[in-house]
Amino acid sequence: MRASRLISLLLLLQSREAMTAAELARELEVSERTVYRDVLALSAAGVPIYADRGRTGGYRLLGGYRTRLTGLTRQEAEALFLAGLRGPAGDMGLADAVAAAELKVLAALPPSLRDAPARTGQRFHLDVPGWFRHAAPPSWLAELAGAVWRDRVVELRYRRGEREVVRTVQPYGLVLKSGTWYLVGRIGTAYRTYRVDRVVDVLVGDDTFDREDGFDLGGYWREQAEVFLRQMLAERVTVRLTPAGLRALRHVAHAPFAYDEAVAGAGEPDGQGRVVTRLPVESVEVAYDMLLALGPEVEVLDPPDLRTRMAAAADRLAALYRDDRRSDGSG
Repeated sequence: MRASRLISLLLLLQSREAMTAAELARELEVSERTVYRDVLALSAAGVPIYADRGRTGGYRLLGGYRTRLTGLTRQEAEALFLAGLRGPAGDMGLADAVAAAELKVLAALPPSLRDAPARTGQRFHLDVPGWFRHAAPPSWLAELAGAVWRDRVVELRYRRGEREVVRTVQPYGLVLKSGTWYLVGRIGTAYRTYRVDRVVDVLVGDDTFDREDGFDLGGYWREQAEVFLRQMLAERVTVRLTPAGLRALRHVAHAPFAYDEAVAGAGEPDGQGRVVTRLPVESVEVAYDMLLALGPEVEVLDPPDLRTRMAAAADRLAALYRDDRRSDGSG
């Protein structure tokens, strides 16, 4: 445990010009007293680490000092290459940079870990696009990625329905979701999300922008994704479910929160163990297709038109099995 922490401390100082004991303690999640002891241990081991006093002081490494990655475990080394994500990086025009970085890491590894990329490649492969989808990246992805890296303001010509609109956007980040790329950008004080495959043209300007402190791309995306799903699943249907139907509902509900809401809102079981609840759905049409998969384990109570459709489907299914004719046409 301590050896791993010492390596982390050393790598932190390599990646930053100087860090105070308080900053190191926060990063390593230890006390400042522990940082003092670790610094003494590194110094005793021959690492040229020293402290600058004063308001701008902190711990530093003697100029140019670097360590080889001899402290990595096999699992850590293999995880580095697993995190390469060559496919998405290549889509953004960074394939060469990723390959160069992997070569540098590989050269810094001890001989016993040089097989890490081969072992990782033999065991894991990331295939991002969904089934039956073209894997080619959107036309303007590389340009947008460059603007995101350099904090350059862009002018987008964007296809919205049957028309095109022009927007001046501060590109904050790119998100890859189920094979589709999205641009998260800021216009004025509001954040907007654009599908990159609907971008018709991009003009990357010379102006840069200052990012909002504390903006969390992952947090923003999770929040907006849930808002989008909740807006889609705006209707409710009332159903009576058997215990088996309630268990199976998890597999047919279109969003985790829809299942969770249905379970949380379920009433007390009746004498047969069935419960009544309300299920969020996109539309009656979608609910019909979804609930058919539960067969006799669900009874629709409301709305009336959906109940009527489900009853008609049940009658047609019953008629098929009441028919004496065999499915193979004999008899």
